[in-house]
Amino acid sequence: MEGGGAVADKAEFKDCLRLTWSQPFILRLVFSAGIGGLLFGYDTGVISGALLFIRDDFIVLEKNTALRETIVSMAVAGAIVGAGLGGWMNDRFGRRPSILIADALFFAGAMIMAFAPTPTVIIVGRVFVGLGVGMASMTAPLYISEASPAKIRGALVSTNGLLITGGQFMAYLINLAFTKVPGTWRWMLGIAGIPALLQFILMLTLPESPRWLYRKDRKEETAAILRKIYPANEVEQEIESLRKSIDDEILLEGSIGGDQGMLGKLKKAFGSKVVRRGLMAGVIAQVAQQLVGINTVMYYSPTIVQLAGFASNDTAMALSLITSGLNAVGSIVSMFFVDRAGRRRLMLMSLVGIVVWLAVLGGTFLGAARTAPPVSELETLRFANETCPEYKPQLHWSCMDCLKAESTCGFCADQRDKFLPGSCLALSNVTRGMCRADNREFYSEGCPNNFGWLSLLALGAYIVSYSPGMGTVPWIVNSEIYPLRFRGVCGGIAAVANWVSNLIVTQTFLTLTEALGTASTFFLFCGVSTLALVVVYLTVPETKGLQFEEVEKMLESKDYKPWKRYRPQPAKRREVGLAVP
Repeated sequence: MEGGGAVADKAEFKDCLRLTWSQPFILRLVFSAGIGGLLFGYDTGVISGALLFIRDDFIVLEKNTALRETIVSMAVAGAIVGAGLGGWMNDRFGRRPSILIADALFFAGAMIMAFAPTPTVIIVGRVFVGLGVGMASMTAPLYISEASPAKIRGALVSTNGLLITGGQFMAYLINLAFTKVPGTWRWMLGIAGIPALLQFILMLTLPESPRWLYRKDRKEETAAILRKIYPANEVEQEIESLRKSIDDEILLEGSIGGDQGMLGKLKKAFGSKVVRRGLMAGVIAQVAQQLVGINTVMYYSPTIVQLAGFASNDTAMALSLITSGLNAVGSIVSMFFVDRAGRRRLMLMSLVGIVVWLAVLGGTFLGAARTAPPVSELETLRFANETCPEYKPQLHWSCMDCLKAESTCGFCADQRDKFLPGSCLALSNVTRGMCRADNREFYSEGCPNNFGWLSLLALGAYIVSYSPGMGTVPWIVNSEIYPLRFRGVCGGIAAVANWVSNLIVTQTFLTLTEALGTASTFFLFCGVSTLALVVVYLTVPETKGLQFEEVEKMLESKDYKPWKRYRPQPAKRREVGLAVP
């Protein structure tokens, strides 16, 4: 799942650098907890490259796209459950034990996948990894937030989002490094256990969240931790501030039905017009983030590169590294522009770019399919015993027809020029080796074409359009649009909507490319993105520059129109200003 986080301004980053230098304990704490974000990003990126080699080792996966999708998406399914369990465990056992359990699950999953004898066992490992990712994705930012000095909290929590994209980039580098090593995908997936083990060891040396400890009436432990975080002359003030905040929080929980459990909270939430409007905007932003197809790129990037006509696994992963790098750069760009351009405008601009470049992607794949080289009877006879069972000379097949055959078949390009007629062979490691022994390229996903580089250009432009806007802004909107008393329950609903949408996309992408064709699949995402542009325009308001009280007044207004900029009355704004120091 593409994640975001808090957005910090330049002053916060300066204070962050100064304080982490003078208070090294803070840096140790943030780095240790932040490995959770790194694991989240690594898991997203590593499976995209590993899947190519898993497919080569288990021929059954070549035609069984549903099984390949399941290998990818089971981590997402596990993350949905893990996020739910993580919320309960955070409150019951604390933030630190939750991170330790997440690490244990992630490590176990990595080891199961590394030694998996069958695709089914890989899926089991993916579920374990997903449970760990889901728990870490919500616990790590919470731990950092609660154990950080208030003045640099935004900057420190922002690092979690950067570590997610950094983890994705690192995964592509590691994938590339292990392409020639015996065991390929086993190393790619298994090496993820190292940072999980490192975080487990580091977290054993760190304390629990001071906020959680104070709520459990462990005040001496709380004070001891705060003395490591704050200068001595500020500790008492922070303890008092923490006491007041927790007292207010307990009163708040009572006012929203905390004593009636989750059903009581949900009933009160949906009974409020403000919450219903906010939740509509928040959930739509989160669902749109996934349904524009981003995780088809993050989870299947090398496969998409092969569909564009680049046969080599090594080439596919090297080119995919560019998309991951662009995504990381886009996350940084967002931090500088989201408060200038505004949340709503940045999302709409992002969606316009997404629609345009998905249309271009669909067009390039359509052109590639129509110009695929034909299958030659003469060339195919060179491999007489390995011919695709369905191939008959009188059918006048192209490379695309060969790849769509009922049996598992692949296209062996001409030795002189890959655009000349080639051979259609039954796909196996033997035929793949025979083809490559003649210095030919073997294609099992896409066909040779002249549109490949244009497809990659469109893919890169799609990432550049997505990352600064739809990549981060939905999370920011969800952190601002709900009344404080309902922020937890509404944020949870929106996060689940995001994960479920992610699961739908990752579980259907390869099936769609097989049933509709690659071009039609990207045209479908283009149509969904166009609909998302319209719905976001009509339902998501601008929250830039508004205090939480002003956002609530905007949603409560009788003439509320999301597409119109809300401007608080000067008198009311002064009252709010007096109320909030």
